Amino acid sequence: MDTEIVRTFLEIVDCASFSRAAEKLHVAQTTVSARIRLLEERLGRPLLVRNKAGVSLTAAGEQFLRYAPTFLQLWERARHQVAVPPRRQAVLAIGGELSLWNPLLLNWLVYMRRTAPEIALRTQLGLPEDLTTQVVNGVLDIAVLYAPQYRPGLEVELLFEEKLVLVTTHPGPQESAESDYVYVDWGRDFALHHSQSFPDLGNPGLFVGLGPLALSYILEVGGSGYFRKRAVQLFLKTGALRLVPDAPEFSYPAYAIYGTNADPSLVRIALDGLRDASGTDQPKPPKKRRAAVKTTT
Repeated sequence: MDTEIVRTFLEIVDCASFSRAAEKLHVAQTTVSARIRLLEERLGRPLLVRNKAGVSLTAAGEQFLRYAPTFLQLWERARHQVAVPPRRQAVLAIGGELSLWNPLLLNWLVYMRRTAPEIALRTQLGLPEDLTTQVVNGVLDIAVLYAPQYRPGLEVELLFEEKLVLVTTHPGPQESAESDYVYVDWGRDFALHHSQSFPDLGNPGLFVGLGPLALSYILEVGGSGYFRKRAVQLFLKTGALRLVPDAPEFSYPAYAIYGTNADPSLVRIALDGLRDASGTDQPKPPKKRRAAVKTTT
């Protein structure tokens, strides 16, 4: 199926208009209409209905909308895999949660550059559910997550155990004040342990769903909260933050997920690199190592 037809369908759904979709795609409206007619003919079902409000999806259109983005992602992945860049033997696609990017995935990129330069890399950040779906669909080779979903066709490996520690910008005994405590959403397990350890902090004035955002906030205006120990290590060394004495620490394991049909040689190189990168707080040259990879023909 022509990918431009699928892109046109998605653009119409996004704009709720044939004419606006044509403007965004820089084609004539007749071209847009012709593409949709061809798509509906191939699927044997009407997908879109024009009305006074614009455009609405039929039941078949709703179903096709579930698969259309994945279709395009797979096409892009296939295109990149076939078109391996010059002087590269293979392509590895990896995704990670936003809070994992620095320093873990940054260190991993340095590791891969030094130890496996023959592998081209594709990286992206995203939400856990989206990353998991992309691994299942073959769009990503590997995703690095804190709370993976166990699905058929997936392998899950523990990479390392993170620690969540309570830090503060306060130099004195004010670190437990509720007024500037920032609650960071580290998941259900953290919420359970946190409520048991801090029953008085169950309704904080600021609730943040992303660790790096909360960390930037307290560094800017002051306060305290739980963060990954690796992420705050530099600020602890410089004195911008300090550990709250006698505060409990909570375990926060990180996992790698990959498809059972993934190239095992590529997966092993990537996992070795992730484990190596997890042992460093700042990027540094890892020990040189080579591994055989499956070449693309």
